[in-house]
Amino acid sequence: MKILCIGRNYADHAKELNNPVPKEPVFFGKPDSALLRPNQPFFYPDFSKDIHYECEIVVRIKKIGKYIQEKFAHTYYDDLAVGLDFTARDLQKDCKEKGLPWEKAKAFDGSALLGNFLPKAEIENPILFSLEKNGELVQSGSSADMLFSIDKIISYLSRYYTLKIGDLIFTGTPAGVGPVKIGDELEGFIHGKSNFKLRIK
Repeated sequence: MKILCIGRNYADHAKELNNPVPKEPVFFGKPDSALLRPNQPFFYPDFSKDIHYECEIVVRIKKIGKYIQEKFAHTYYDDLAVGLDFTARDLQKDCKEKGLPWEKAKAFDGSALLGNFLPKAEIENPILFSLEKNGELVQSGSSADMLFSIDKIISYLSRYYTLKIGDLIFTGTPAGVGPVKIGDELEGFIHGKSNFKLRIK
């Protein structure tokens, strides 16, 4: 199982981080050790002082595919969830300034929270999702605002990777990302229904 993540897939998020809006999907990977299951706490790592949440729609691949045409991409997944791509923003900034890869800022243990999967047939389009921190709304997004649709993402990634059963695709975050601290509680929603709860320890 591999975790593939799309960056800068919402124009407002790219702008809030002063990044250019991409012409094609920007992606990076996380190892399976990054996966954090629902109801597990997130332990704040000792190597960073600026961990940020990024709430995203997550797709689970259901069959093997390579060079998938976009028009067939919808047949490669049945389930959706919301999740969190945790980012050590201070490490990321340092790596970028030095022109170095920034996997250590994105791919550390526990950096990919996965919510509870729901059948996509039961989820209205566009997909509306949101994140609350300590009961306050901090992020709100819609799949209609994606620069690259889920089907486009699947097709694009399959040019570079053979997609396999159980692979996870984090599809990018809207504006509103921000820091977490020990004691915070995060809750993710799909169409207003809770999909995960998480405590920062």
